[in-house]
Amino acid sequence: MSDTNRTDNANSIIKNHMIWSMGAGFIPVPIADFFAVSAIQLDMIRQLCKLYDIDFKETEGKAMITALTGTGIARLGARAVKFIPGVGSVLGGVTLAVLSGGTTYGLGEVFKKHFETGGTFLDFDPSRLKAYYDEKFEKGKEMAKEMRQQQEKAAKMQDEVEIVEEPKRTPKSSVDQLKAVADMMQQGLITKEEFETLKKKILDA
Repeated sequence: MSDTNRTDNANSIIKNHMIWSMGAGFIPVPIADFFAVSAIQLDMIRQLCKLYDIDFKETEGKAMITALTGTGIARLGARAVKFIPGVGSVLGGVTLAVLSGGTTYGLGEVFKKHFETGGTFLDFDPSRLKAYYDEKFEKGKEMAKEMRQQQEKAAKMQDEVEIVEEPKRTPKSSVDQLKAVADMMQQGLITKEEFETLKKKILDA
């Protein structure tokens, strides 16, 4: 595999796991979302290791994630908002989705850079890569916000399309009804006079 193709595949792995992390941010149970995002991030590292022919070590991977992301005070704060009745799960979910997407992107970019420069698990130094992670984390948050806005825009457009298409369904329904009563007449279930009466009611409606 060429370096360009491998980088493209790495970018795809990072983007997919970023999206999955954002989805996990909407799990309406505090703590559960944290473990879900962590599992997604660990799987991302596992796939990147496979892509770059690096031996994956789960224990070390977890330690590296913690060392880079820290305690995540902002993330904990977003999860705490979920306890507010009514709005907590929504507001907390949106905030956590962005944070989860940002941190997953940042982690992915760090490991991609490390592996592309010949690094392995053995020489991975979180302290040396922390600044690079912070930079990519901020970029990831902006990307996550844009993705959320695009999703909301797409959902709104879909709703508008459904509203516009709704009137078009009525004529089709009327045709189906006419065919149904015509079949009933042919089968002798209703008379021709009854068919004409039903036909008029359908067309008037």
